[in-house]
Amino acid sequence: MKTLIDMETRYGVSHLDHLDKQAAIPVVTRLAFQGDVAVVRREAQESTVAIPASGYPVVQGENGGNTHALFGTGFFTPRQADVDNLVLGILTVPAVEQVLLSHPEHGGLLIDPGTYELRRQREQADIVRMVAD
Repeated sequence: MKTLIDMETRYGVSHLDHLDKQAAIPVVTRLAFQGDVAVVRREAQESTVAIPASGYPVVQGENGGNTHALFGTGFFTPRQADVDNLVLGILTVPAVEQVLLSHPEHGGLLIDPGTYELRRQREQADIVRMVAD
């Protein structure tokens, strides 16, 4: 069982104080959501672009919001998402590894080995637009 404080120590990230730092981090094997980001397991072409040791910002915080970022031994090929194409990129997690999807307000998700699409969500209001986290 890995906790939020374990991941903060390992990757040098921080999360807001309202989160329980001793809580176990959920592990993704098929489908999960973290705010406006979806993690969807796919049989897609694997990514070969290594996630930097400093992490990779998948979605930058908007209007002073917080950033969703990947940390760990894995591979991520970004794509330009918009309201018609919600795919942010392809994540490949090698066997025996896990990748952390971290967000200061939401905490973390550990993603198990496999290949996943990271996607945005959109909402229908007066116009179709991306969900702002």
